[in-house]
Amino acid sequence: MKTSLIRAAALEKVYQTDTVQTHAVNQVSFDLAKGEYLVLSGPSGCGKSSLLAMLGLMDPPTAGELHFEGVDTTRMSDAERARLRGVKLGFVFQAFHLIPHLSVRENIQLPLGYHRGWTTEQQQKCAEAAATDVGMGHRLDHYPDQLSGGQQQRVAVARALAGSPALILADEPTGNLDSENGDQIMRLLDRLHNRGAAICLVTHDPRYQNSGQRTLHMRDGRIVDDQQR
Repeated sequence: MKTSLIRAAALEKVYQTDTVQTHAVNQVSFDLAKGEYLVLSGPSGCGKSSLLAMLGLMDPPTAGELHFEGVDTTRMSDAERARLRGVKLGFVFQAFHLIPHLSVRENIQLPLGYHRGWTTEQQQKCAEAAATDVGMGHRLDHYPDQLSGGQQQRVAVARALAGSPALILADEPTGNLDSENGDQIMRLLDRLHNRGAAICLVTHDPRYQNSGQRTLHMRDGRIVDDQQR
């Protein structure tokens, strides 16, 4: 029996304005096993990114529980969630989210500050190894505006993998890329999964909806199908 990495129980996310209450995620429950490759699929506005933000401890749920390695993260302080996010999770976004005034090396190194006891030299070596791993070792001293979109996304993948996280969350990572660069990013995610990382991929691209071992199809904030492969 596989060990659970994440257990979501009746998760809800409600956004409230003066006149409208929107249930972005509505009573979602599932387990994500250690080392599993999970795809969240569904039309735009169905709640995929809102759910991913909760799984990534970036946005707390309105209701429900979210357990990470057996610990209920909804009972953690903001500082505890930030440290868990920095050490155990890696993120790849559609918009890259690289910091313009930092070099490739510095962008990759940035989240490694959450790893207590690591020296600056250790962080730098880890960042350099991650850059080399994604084919960007020759661009360590370049800045984001000196890179193509595909190169920027490879740097973002290097940043996500540098600390050897237990889970990598990828939110439409191919959305701003052409087909060739998109396929390269997906192959990088496959490599990370083969090394033991769990992957949670959000996509509405039909080419990649069967990338993982399992697909959760969402509609109107709910899981409507759980497809195992």
